[in-house]
Amino acid sequence: MLKWVAATLAVNPAAKIETLIAIPYNPYEPVPYARWTMRGMLDLDNELKVADEFWDFLGGEGAYKDLLDCFKRIGIELRTEIDECFLRFNKL
Repeated sequence: MLKWVAATLAVNPAAKIETLIAIPYNPYEPVPYARWTMRGMLDLDNELKVADEFWDFLGGEGAYKDLLDCFKRIGIELRTEIDECFLRFNKL
């Protein structure tokens, strides 16, 4: 990340840069992401964005909810095809 920051600032010294670790999905939802390996390694308030924090950071407030709604609608619409696809793996 430091190389990316340096390269960007070399071209544009006034660039606004935020470096962070992002986890696009919280597998523990609705419990907050609290993996022990992250504690002590990162400033969790400033260097880690998980699920809604990450997607809302990228797309603005409500982006995560919109994304989940899209997946839900597509999942409902394509349910039969998705089930058929997974049935192929159950035969192995």
